[in-house]
Amino acid sequence: METVNVGLLVVIVLIVLFVIITLAKAVQIIPQATAAVVERLGRYKTTQNPGLAFLVPFVDRIRERIDLREQVVSFPPQPVITQDNLTVNIDTVVYFRVTDPKSAVYEISNYIVGVEQITTTTLRNVVGGMTLEETLTSRDQINTVLRGELDDATGRWGIRVERVEIKAIDPPPSIQESMERQMKADREKRATILTAEGQREAAIRSAEGQKQAQILTAEGSKQAAILGAEAERQSRILRAQGERAASYLRAQGEAKAIEKRFAAIKAGRPTPELLAYQYLQTLPQMAAGEANKVWLVPSDFGKALEGFTRMLGAPGEDGVFKYTPSPDDGVRSVPEEDEESVKNWFDTTGDPEIARQVAAATAEATQHVPAIGEEVRPALGTGDAPPNGVPARGDWSEEAPPR
Repeated sequence: METVNVGLLVVIVLIVLFVIITLAKAVQIIPQATAAVVERLGRYKTTQNPGLAFLVPFVDRIRERIDLREQVVSFPPQPVITQDNLTVNIDTVVYFRVTDPKSAVYEISNYIVGVEQITTTTLRNVVGGMTLEETLTSRDQINTVLRGELDDATGRWGIRVERVEIKAIDPPPSIQESMERQMKADREKRATILTAEGQREAAIRSAEGQKQAQILTAEGSKQAAILGAEAERQSRILRAQGERAASYLRAQGEAKAIEKRFAAIKAGRPTPELLAYQYLQTLPQMAAGEANKVWLVPSDFGKALEGFTRMLGAPGEDGVFKYTPSPDDGVRSVPEEDEESVKNWFDTTGDPEIARQVAAATAEATQHVPAIGEEVRPALGTGDAPPNGVPARGDWSEEAPPR
């Protein structure tokens, strides 16, 4: 009895296990972004989409689950010979997506290995027609060609290549050293060129500065010479005018002094004795000169006094010549009343033209000095307009009219 119960229990357990296994094989859950290739009795039946899938137990089976997401595969560096017979190692990255799970399973045994091999062969074909320099500078062109070739080759595998990127291009160590030396030489060359350009620019700026300084110095010297000559001319003119006015005033003063002296003499009615006495007092003064070594008193001194008396006087009742004053006609000479032509000789007011020229010269001397690069005023030549009211070269020979 106990043996029968144990056998029945084993059968029940086996039935339960069979049911569980059957349900597990009949019901499949396909994750999102995954496709399942289902075979029935070894032949392709269908491609199951994500979700719950029901299969016939022991008849249908899932051959392979295909990931439908974009996949990134990085291939190891591949040695490639360039057109100039240099071997470079190129590391590539391929981005692709499975669009047809059935083709990806049945058209090729391993589509990842197939993509890698096609990438390598296409890369060698493309880079083999380029030099090393073109390879290093034509990554976009290589990427475009690789993508086109891979897309055409993998289309029948149910794979679409999104893009191909070259991650690294490593030339041989000797070439890298040569390139580094070349780059170093190029940098040194550019540094030398920039240094030379800087020195050249500095020399040009310095020469321009010296040129402007010399121009300004020459122009200042010219202006100083012009103003000095004009000042000398004006001073000579004014000095001559002053001397002329002084001579006129001296002559006028002497005339007035003589007039006053003779008027006083006439008004005093001097006698011949007084005149003789004044004449004798004058004789020592005449002999007091440093150039007079010998001085003789004339022997006809009395006759000189007699003639002087006859000239100034008239004989009186006693026969003696006495001084007779000149008749008073009432006319008085007024030397203060000058002529109209000489009135402006004594004008002491300054010349406004001279004051204007001095102010213009002061403004010219204190004006702003142009910086380097600014436009420099050209030097004046013959016939150019004078700066700030300074007379032109052709005007120095003309004398200003006396004031």
